[in-house]
Order: sequence, then structure tokens, then C-alpha cells
Amino acid sequence: MKTITLDDIQSACECIAPHILQTPTTRDEALGRRYDAEVWFKWENHQTTGSFKLRGALNKLLLLPPERATSGVLAASSGNHGQGVAYAAKMLGLPARVYVPDDTPSKKLCSMVQLGAEVVTVPGGYGAAEDMALAAAQDSDAVWVSAYNDPDIIAGQGTLAVEWLEQVPALDLLLVPAGGGGLVSGVGLAAKASNPDIRVVGVQAAASAALYEAFHGRDMDAVTHSPTLAHGLAGPVEAGSITVPLVKQVVDDMLLTSEEEIEKAMAYAYRVHGEVIEGAGAVGLAALLAGDLACQGRVVGVLISGGNVDPEQHAEVLARRRGDKEA
Repeated sequence: MKTITLDDIQSACECIAPHILQTPTTRDEALGRRYDAEVWFKWENHQTTGSFKLRGALNKLLLLPPERATSGVLAASSGNHGQGVAYAAKMLGLPARVYVPDDTPSKKLCSMVQLGAEVVTVPGGYGAAEDMALAAAQDSDAVWVSAYNDPDIIAGQGTLAVEWLEQVPALDLLLVPAGGGGLVSGVGLAAKASNPDIRVVGVQAAASAALYEAFHGRDMDAVTHSPTLAHGLAGPVEAGSITVPLVKQVVDDMLLTSEEEIEKAMAYAYRVHGEVIEGAGAVGLAALLAGDLACQGRVVGVLISGGNVDPEQHAEVLARRRGDKEA
């Protein structure tokens, strides 16, 4: 496994800085009172393309030698990575093909197409889309751009933590969405390099918990993947992915959250902060609202990783959570 260092992440910061937005952080006073803590949100749903995924995709494509990029790029995605790849490819004048599961939200599909990507829809969930994309990559000269299993992608995602800790240096507990592990391992690497005592907690949907099982030393291939609002975190993790040992190295704990808790978090973000967030982006907040971790006296960072939810689904969630009491 190639070692990913803070220098790699700092280089990624310089590489992508001209092309991304510095996303806002805000303090939630009500949740702070509830948990006797400081609670800070990092709103990466404000990022260009609506998700953190642009960071890794840009770093990967900007580092490609010109001779490698001539045949374009190829990826598998549940939507957000595909948008990041499509955006970066368009910026660099490269063709992009993205394989997606057939339940990918229409908002994400439309964005990829508008950005100029060829989108191939695959029945059977994210795992089937990734398998087909990997097979196509073996038969193509196009560059394979994994959503998570790539040092350049991980370093790009780690730039988020560098930015976050510059905005709120006192953070000592981070709640980070986890799917394939590229985000949580990148954030963990950067955060631990800055402050070895910072606590990094990954959060995954209980309906699709492969990385959670791997973290706890169990067989992730035995996991059953059910439909989840956290669509962007769903599906299996590629065998031999470098993220699995990285997550065990830099993540202190992994938690699961239910579909009801994800709904509550989506509704809370909208009603209290006026923010539209997707299920995958809401899992850290869901774990906090559920009281799943001790945070008294801590300075807690909650990463909202994306906001690309179909309007109809968001409206349905708000309607179902109409009776919730806010903090």
C-alpha cells in the first residue's frame, strides 16, 4: 500500500485550490447546549457540484501525465463522484464515462450528463456498476478513477480536513460519513497529522454497512445491502481496497445510523439551518442527534458531505418528519 502523507494532502490543497470553493462552517448553539459541547457544521453541500467528491476527482485528474489522459477517464459512481469526475474532465477537455446503478437519483444523473459525461446505467446496485466499470477499464486505455481506492483521491478528500481545522482549530471530535472509506480515511490522515489526539468517528448507514463490518474485524463480503437514503454511501467495498487498513489506522470508531435517524437529520438541517442535504451527507448529524456518542465538553465537527437530493424525496422526508421537535 502506498503511504499517503500530510505532504501529499498539502500538495493536493495547492493543486485544487484554484478550482474549488472554501465551504462554510457554522456553530449550532442549540445542539451545543443539548450536549454541553461546541458543535460546528462543515457545509460541503455548498461545494461546486454539491459534494466533497470534487476534491478527490480534481486532484486525481490534475495529476495525470498528459500522455495518460488522452483516452479520457472512466469511473463508477452512485452520483457524486461521477459529477466530480465529469466536472474535472470537462475542465481539462477530457472525455469521461461513468457507470452508475439504476437507482441513482435523477438530480445526479442530469448533472453528469450536463457536464458532458457518457453515463452508463447498470442494474443491480453500486457493486454491479463498479464491477462493470472495472471490467471496462481493463479493456480500455481510459484512466480508471476509483471513487475511494486511490491515493490521489484520498489525498484530495483530505484537503477538506486541512480547510476545516484552519476554520475551527479547536475541533477535537469529527463525525464523518463513511462509504468506501476515501473521505473518512483522508480526513483522518490530515486531522491526525495536525492533532494526534483528535477523535475521528466514521458513520455509515445500517442498511449498507460493509466498511463498518471491516473496521470491526468482520467479513464485509457477508453484508446484505438494503436500500437506504444514504445512497451515496451504499454498496460493497472493492476487495483489497487501501481504504480498509487506512480506516483502521486513522479512525477511532465507526457507528451505524438508521433510516429514521437519517430522515430526522435531513429535516433538522433544513428546519434549523435552511440547508438541503442528502441522506449520505446527513449520517454524522444523525448519529449526533441520536445521542450515539459521548461529546460533553468536546468541540465537535459534523461534516455535511453533500446536498444532491432529488426535490421530491426531500419533500417526502420533510413531510414524514413534520412532528419532530428540534433542539
